[in-house]
Amino acid sequence: MRTKISGLLLLFLLVAASPVFAQGGGTGLGTGELRFMGAALGMGIASGLCGLGQGKAVAGAAEAVARNPDARAGIQTLLVLGLSFIESLAIFTLLIIFVK
Repeated sequence: MRTKISGLLLLFLLVAASPVFAQGGGTGLGTGELRFMGAALGMGIASGLCGLGQGKAVAGAAEAVARNPDARAGIQTLLVLGLSFIESLAIFTLLIIFVK
């Protein structure tokens, strides 16, 4: 039984892989396409990490205000300053992508 399943799996893989050998003489991805893929990946990583950082900053500020409501003004000022620094990472990444 195991031999039959292995044989069928091998036959399926050979049939599924046969169109790969039928491609033309193209060179595949060009330099511009790879650059675009790298830029998209970099922007995605930067945006994702910015979102995580902003979430942690807002959670920390909300917890700090909940513990000490009298210090709300100072915490809010530092929160806005920190969020602007975090957001600048995504903006600089976008700028670098457009410059290249």
